[in-house]
Amino acid sequence: MTATDPADPPDSPGARWTDRLLAEGDDPDPRFTLANERTFLAWIRTALALIAGGIGLALSGHLMDTALRHGLAIGFSATGALVAALAFRRWLRTERALRRAETLPLPALAPVMSYGLAFGAVVLLVALLATR
Repeated sequence: MTATDPADPPDSPGARWTDRLLAEGDDPDPRFTLANERTFLAWIRTALALIAGGIGLALSGHLMDTALRHGLAIGFSATGALVAALAFRRWLRTERALRRAETLPLPALAPVMSYGLAFGAVVLLVALLATR
């Protein structure tokens, strides 16, 4: 089954990637596609939380040294931007694998997120304890 939006002309960028995706393989069970979408939205929520954490750190006032506070804020916000950017790539790779009945791709971002957040939290904790 191929679905195109009549509002998109055939040569528009929005129509190209969707047409290419829908032309591959067969339509998977809708439950799997919807689960993939929920996972994408969970990654987006994680990205928003990281960006909000970065903003919160930037506005935290005198809790820690300004340079460290800004460095952590930039780190958390940049990580949130990276997660948001990679969330779509992950969704697309998973949807493509579902359509082709292939093994699902491994979540390469998960260990990076886990260790990165743990490292950021330890740095934040040490910085807060050092200023008290």
